[in-house]
Amino acid sequence: MPNLIPNKNLSLLVHLLGWIMLVVVLLLLSPLSWRMGEIQLPYQFWMKQVFLVGILITIFYSNSSILVPKILLKGKNYLYLLMVLLGAVLFYGLIVYFEQFIGYGKAMHMLFNPNKPYDPSKRWLPGDIFQLLLFVISIGLSTSVALVTKYQKDETLRREMDRQRINTELSYLKAQINPHFFFNTLNNIYALTNLEVSKAQEALLKLSRMMRYVLYENQKNETLLSKELNFIQDYIELMKMRLSSKVSLNIQIDEPKDDLIIAPMLLLPFLENCFKHGISSQKESEIVVKVEIMGKTLFFETRNQIFPVNPDSPEAHENGIGLTNTQRRLSLIYPGKHRLKFGKDESKQEYWVNLTIDLS
Repeated sequence: MPNLIPNKNLSLLVHLLGWIMLVVVLLLLSPLSWRMGEIQLPYQFWMKQVFLVGILITIFYSNSSILVPKILLKGKNYLYLLMVLLGAVLFYGLIVYFEQFIGYGKAMHMLFNPNKPYDPSKRWLPGDIFQLLLFVISIGLSTSVALVTKYQKDETLRREMDRQRINTELSYLKAQINPHFFFNTLNNIYALTNLEVSKAQEALLKLSRMMRYVLYENQKNETLLSKELNFIQDYIELMKMRLSSKVSLNIQIDEPKDDLIIAPMLLLPFLENCFKHGISSQKESEIVVKVEIMGKTLFFETRNQIFPVNPDSPEAHENGIGLTNTQRRLSLIYPGKHRLKFGKDESKQEYWVNLTIDLS
């Protein structure tokens, strides 16, 4: 849901409401409660309240905008403490000067003690303590606001840097997977050209459809699961063209009922691994591929026999780039939402992969 109020306007509104609450609660509500109806406060009192609000606002924003970022956050803690203490002295001095300038002390004395002589050298100690307390509150709140704002900016920057890093890494990983896939597929088509031209032509048509998927869908961060499964089926059909009768395929792929989303070309490396290691020209072999969809959860399974790769083929010198990168992509895209298990069954000389992804 989009924000109804922009962040900048929301921050301004919060500050405005905060100062209104301060004025109402501390500077208006308390004075107005003094024997309401019996005492008419002099205009000097209200002039001082307005002056006090103005100076507290100045202190608040001077501290949050200047002292905290330029001194405290630079590690100059003692200098910051000294500036706060000097600020308290200046604040108190300004209050005393302003009271003398407008005749605040005499007006309040005549209101509450009209029968006693006025002594300008005597001050009401609780009032001074209250005003200094307001100074401390203003400094404390402004420092907290500045530190929280700095933390939020740093956190936003960190998340943005993480997002850019992940996007860059994913782009790099996908760039590695794609040449790996085309390298294997073109090798298959090259083998077909020596056997049957018509099958090679059919294979090229399927490859062109798969390339279209790679060019348009793989550039996105996500695609429809139905498109990904169609791509997988095209790949399997392409692989069938070079398989002998000794290879048995057990393919079970569910049709997705909902518009589920998945990262593109995420399952391909597992299939490549099956057809690279699970085929023999001399022995019977079986490749099992199962895709089950239960609600918003995808269950993917492959099983294949393990046969040694021809040492003269380029594949014999590969270090599992596709599978390694797919593991990394899964950890980046689906952290805490996937489970990948794989291993070898030595008794059957079989390699298996089980992958579960929560696509919700």
